[in-house]
Amino acid sequence: MALIEIRNLTKSFGSVKAVDGVDLDINAGEFLTLLGPSGSGKTTVLRMIAGFETPDSGSIKLNGSDITYLPPYERDVNTVFQDYALFPHMDVITNIEYGLRVKKVPKEQRREKALNALAQVRLSGYENRKPSQLSGGQRQRVALARALVNRPSVLLLDEPLGALDLKLRQQMQIELKELQREVGITFIFVTHDQEEALTMSDRIAVFDKGRIQQLDKPATIYEKPKNEFVAGFVGVSNLISGAAAEKLLGKKGTFTVRPEKIRIASKGASGTVREVEYLGPATRFLIDLDAGAQLVVLQQNAEQSAIDVESLRGKKVALSWDKESEYQVS
Repeated sequence: MALIEIRNLTKSFGSVKAVDGVDLDINAGEFLTLLGPSGSGKTTVLRMIAGFETPDSGSIKLNGSDITYLPPYERDVNTVFQDYALFPHMDVITNIEYGLRVKKVPKEQRREKALNALAQVRLSGYENRKPSQLSGGQRQRVALARALVNRPSVLLLDEPLGALDLKLRQQMQIELKELQREVGITFIFVTHDQEEALTMSDRIAVFDKGRIQQLDKPATIYEKPKNEFVAGFVGVSNLISGAAAEKLLGKKGTFTVRPEKIRIASKGASGTVREVEYLGPATRFLIDLDAGAQLVVLQQNAEQSAIDVESLRGKKVALSWDKESEYQVS
C-alpha cells in the first residue's frame, strides 16, 4: 500500500479548475517532485496534502487513514516554504524547538532533538544565531531542521530553493537529496525548474492544466515523453512533424529528438546554421533544415574553440542522429 493515496482530487477557484481529477500514489521513503508551469495545479495539490486548501471532491489518505478534511496540525506532515517562515526574534535553536514546544515535549528532550536536527543539516555551532545573521542557504537549512525535528511521515517542500542564487541552489539540490536518503522520510517537492526535478527526484509527476501528464522516473520522462507537452516542457526538445517528419524520418506523426543526440556530421539532413550560442562547455546551434523543420543542436566543445564554432553561423551543415533517438509523442 502506498504511503499517500490521492483519488479523483479536484479544486476550483471561481471559474478556474486548478486541479482536475488527480490520482496519485506516493511511496514511503521516495523523493517525488511535482513539476509544471505556473498555474498547472502542482502547488494546489501540495497545499491540499498539507491541509491548507480543502478539495472540492476526491480523497487523500495517509498511512491508510483519510486525512482529506483534517486540519493541518492533525496531519503527520510538515511543510517548508520558499520564504523559510523563520521567527526573526528567535535564535536558531529556539526556531527549531518551536514545534516540539507546542507539542509540550520536555525541555531537555526538546533541546537534544533540536541539536540533532541541526547536526543533520550541517549547522552545529549556529544554534545561538538569529536568522538575520545567516545566509540564504543557512536559513533554508534551519527551516529544514525545524520541519524534520518532529520526524513527520511526509515533508512537503514548496519551491524551497527558488530564492537562492544558481550556485547555492545547485549545492542545496545535492544536500537535500543526501538528507532525504539519510532520514528516510518521504519528500514531496514542488518546482517549475526542470533541471532541479531531473537532478533530485526518484519520480516526477509532470502537471499541466490541473492534470498529471506523465508520472515516471526522471530518465523515462526525459527520454520517453508521453506527449508533446512533456517533451516541450522537460528540457529542450526538437519536435518534428508533418511533411518534415515524412521527409526526414520516413514516417507520419510527431517525433522528438533531444538536442544532445544530434551531431553535426559530414552527411545527413542538410540545413543552415541560423544562430550560434557559445555556452562554455558546449555550444547550442539553431539550424533551419531544408526539409522545413528547425532544430536545436547541443554539441560539446571538446575540440573546437569559440572562434571555430562562431564561424559556422550562416553556413550549410549536415546533421545526423541515431534512429533510437527518435521518440514518437503523437
